[in-house]
Amino acid sequence: MSSEHVDVLIVGAGLSGIGAACHLENRRPGTSYAVLESRAALGGTWDLFRYPGIRSDSDMFTLGYSFRPWNEAESIADGPSIRRYIEDTAREYGVTDKIRYHHRVVSAEWSSADARWTVTAERTDTGATVQLTCTWLSVCSGYYRYDEGFRPRFQGEERFRGQLVHPQHWPEDLDVTGRKVVVIGSGATAVTLVPNLAEQAEHVTMLQRTPSYIMSLPSRDPLAQVLRAKLPATVAYPIVRWKNVLTSTAIFQLSRRRPALVRSLIRRLTAKQLPAGYDVDTHFNPPYDPWDQRLCLVPDGDLFRTLRRGTASIATDRIRTFTEHGIELESGRHLDADVVVTATGLNLLPVGGMTLAVDGRPVDLSETVSYKGMMISGVPNFTMVVGYTNASWTLKADLVNGYVCRLLDHLDAHGYASATPVAPPEGADAPFLDLAAGYVQRSLGGLPKQGSRAPWRLHQNYLRDVAMMRRGPLEDQGMTFQPRATAGVLSGTVAERTVA
Repeated sequence: MSSEHVDVLIVGAGLSGIGAACHLENRRPGTSYAVLESRAALGGTWDLFRYPGIRSDSDMFTLGYSFRPWNEAESIADGPSIRRYIEDTAREYGVTDKIRYHHRVVSAEWSSADARWTVTAERTDTGATVQLTCTWLSVCSGYYRYDEGFRPRFQGEERFRGQLVHPQHWPEDLDVTGRKVVVIGSGATAVTLVPNLAEQAEHVTMLQRTPSYIMSLPSRDPLAQVLRAKLPATVAYPIVRWKNVLTSTAIFQLSRRRPALVRSLIRRLTAKQLPAGYDVDTHFNPPYDPWDQRLCLVPDGDLFRTLRRGTASIATDRIRTFTEHGIELESGRHLDADVVVTATGLNLLPVGGMTLAVDGRPVDLSETVSYKGMMISGVPNFTMVVGYTNASWTLKADLVNGYVCRLLDHLDAHGYASATPVAPPEGADAPFLDLAAGYVQRSLGGLPKQGSRAPWRLHQNYLRDVAMMRRGPLEDQGMTFQPRATAGVLSGTVAERTVA
């Protein structure tokens, strides 16, 4: 099978993948690259999810790219607007023609002798198998499974005569007008769905086993509105972006240092937006500290407004069984339902589900150690782009994609064939993602580990990462470089250069 060669192969055409391509276009003109996308359109998450009200769970001044201002009025943007922003960015930077749709990557094998990856993809439209080779492989496919969300089985659900729907596969023809809807879940998807469905439904109940922290945020950033009226977008955008970065960082750090204080503050803000006498301690009092899981943002308090109107309600309980006409709870209460939406989360799928091998040896991600949250020990010329869990995804993706350009420049300048991270000498056993969310906890066993110190520790701190990834040294104790002349000799050999 003949193979086409590119300098960089990018897997995924969502926010991260398009960003990676734009960084190459902007910082390394002349670098050959291709973007492989398994679906028929770009946009990733923002093309896949089509449920009512789909929107960002971060402000667009930080979820947007650092190199292209977000110019829409809304700071918390809907899915179609975000998808359009990604499409416009790809077109403006000349990336559109480099995307190859219907290409699902199934395997990647590194050859030290050739200093290149051989990547095998399946054409999802024709079933054909395609191979490409590349010098650098950047996986920007996110960390969840696109074809299947997490869907637990419920006792008695086969008896239910209504319609069961998962947000990841929302039916285009679903009409909830005048119907009773139960949304199972309490995360970002559930709090988005409830107020939107309540506009047509007879009543919507958010059924949660455990409450989440929910904060209201203006849909339009007041500072952005003022600055846009007085300054060019290229000046106003970074100011607002940094204001939001610093604000979110401060809230996260305060949550870690003074969780009781932040819990009390969120509770007071929540109680002010609920009807008088509302049972805040039952429905808005999570058993965990703030930022042990992501905070849920609601633009302009739309969820609270819906609760005040009485078109929606919250039930905090466990499901005993489904019935023909709804759900019976462990408390004995029955929730009548014509439609049940299972907003029960995601299934994680590291590196898009592809298999990796280095010189014929399969790579087990769980036995590797993360390097700077972007590469993994023992795997050369490979990036796994994973955004922040405590801030906007794109903040970290931008840093990683920029760092790849720095590394590629470094390889060229010094005649290196490859860059290979090594594990810390003392070992590592910290989880890759420090988040208590169920979708993370279910999948930690299949992810790389973290070390106890930099560069093997994922900071989850944009300010520290900016210093490390934009200005920090490329040669450190966690990275080795292999010269072109002896590219076939890797870890543990005399031809390898390790920087102490």
